[in-house]
Amino acid sequence: MHKRSEMETCLSCLIVVILSLLSCFANAEFHNYEFIVQEKSVTRLCRTKNIITVNGQFPGPTLTVRNGDTLSITVVNRARYNVTIHWHGIRQMRTPWADGPEYVTQCPIRPGGTYTYRFTIENQEGTLWWHAHSKWLRATVYGALVILPKQDSEFPFSHPKKDIPVILGEWWKRDIIAVQRQAQFTGAAPNISDAYTINGQPGDLYRCSTQGTVKFLVNPGEKVLLRVINAALNQQLFFSVANHMLTVVGIDATYNKPFTTNVIMIGPGQTTNVILTANRSPGRYYMAARAYATVRNGQFDNTTTTAILEYTNLNSGANSRPSLPQLPAFNDTSTATAFVTQLRGIPNNNRVPNQIDESLFFTVGLGLVNCTPGPRCQGPNNTRFAASMNNVSFVLPRRTSLLQAYYQNIPGIYTLDFPPVPPVQFDYTGNVSRGLWQPRFGTKLYKLKFGANVQIVLQDTAIFSTEDHPIHLHGYHFWVVGQGFGNFNAQTDTANFNLVDPPVRNTIDVPVGGWAVIRFVADNPGVWLFHCHIDSHLAWGLSMSFIVENGIGEKQTMEPPPPDLPQC
Repeated sequence: MHKRSEMETCLSCLIVVILSLLSCFANAEFHNYEFIVQEKSVTRLCRTKNIITVNGQFPGPTLTVRNGDTLSITVVNRARYNVTIHWHGIRQMRTPWADGPEYVTQCPIRPGGTYTYRFTIENQEGTLWWHAHSKWLRATVYGALVILPKQDSEFPFSHPKKDIPVILGEWWKRDIIAVQRQAQFTGAAPNISDAYTINGQPGDLYRCSTQGTVKFLVNPGEKVLLRVINAALNQQLFFSVANHMLTVVGIDATYNKPFTTNVIMIGPGQTTNVILTANRSPGRYYMAARAYATVRNGQFDNTTTTAILEYTNLNSGANSRPSLPQLPAFNDTSTATAFVTQLRGIPNNNRVPNQIDESLFFTVGLGLVNCTPGPRCQGPNNTRFAASMNNVSFVLPRRTSLLQAYYQNIPGIYTLDFPPVPPVQFDYTGNVSRGLWQPRFGTKLYKLKFGANVQIVLQDTAIFSTEDHPIHLHGYHFWVVGQGFGNFNAQTDTANFNLVDPPVRNTIDVPVGGWAVIRFVADNPGVWLFHCHIDSHLAWGLSMSFIVENGIGEKQTMEPPPPDLPQC
């Protein structure tokens, strides 16, 4: 009788678990999308040119889904370039084949080819985005990915009346692939952009742009959720709305402890959710963005993009010029730092790991390659620009992808000797010896055990110049436990780590001339790119890749490659 009672109890528990799972699945939805990658003629800044778009839209379509939903996106490439799509910030649990960076998790989709990305959103809410991850097609191939709470859940703040993606970008008058090819040929820095954009439009501070300026209508007193995304190719940006305060409620598809500010700094790849209350006098107000540029004596696009916030009760016929916000100076690191230091996560059961299994130290920065003076050596002092982590400039394979090579045990594609610490220790942010300016080139990966608690110190270097670097980890989000300026000092800086309520991100801006420390749990098997989200730096080799071992037994294991996976 006693044994039967135990069996009945276990059976009851099993039924409860099954019903709970069925309830979760019942609320989840399956979304089918088709992305047609194609050229389209557009006019900006008094000039018409062809750009690569998705479904003829620029920016591309906004995908609005819920936490727990499954997506299937078939990408049809009708453009003249190879293409892949990356779902920036999606963790891709067990589905690394859907992550998207070319030659890392897949070979590119060739012109005329098709590939279907399939993945489920697991325990993520907020704002992410999608973009091309091949060549510099990201300049025009991008769009918002809005993840709402589950049907039976709510935002952890008052529900806004309006929900608006605000995508910041960069615009070149020239063909973007031509700009990239010129930089690759000469070894010099690429031409800077001609404008910044908000939702694809430069705004009326630029020539020939007044008619296209984006306008957002708001009712007096209502709360508006602005989902700000920095899709710019190469530039951190300050963003503000004239005469309005912004309450920051989310970053990189995680919630944070709300705080109020009049300006945000957002790096390429990052997203920031802010609530704006329309509590000003009826009028027209500019929202605006311009560069936060940290390279010493470096060129940058010193222009300002705008959109208009307009109250619906504005007197008819009123057409006064909108008020312009007071944006920080381009080199205002104090304001950028003040914003970042206010970010605090919301503590939950997913605690920051205290015990570290893998302690890594990566230097990040630019370098210069010595070469014979000529048309291909037009960098500083007849050199070519390069970039590296731990003095290794990453080289992508071409015969197959890294993930296929790992999964299918294909030899000769990569080595597992990426250095866990800098090969040579030096004064990273001081005067660096010229002997350390030239990196080594290679396809070097670092292997992590499944389930390992990982800490990475990211250290900026003064090779050529210190700079703010937005570093993105594919397949994961991470806790930012510490940041500072100068050289990281393990003895003194570790004591100041925030292990209580650190912000959670997928892209971290390493402070100019400083360091940042991140932690994550290696719980997602696959091959994951870790790179600077400034695309010129990525092209120069500022990246590396992790292999996270496949789980065994009851642990997570990655799905096998889909049958339509593109081949090189």
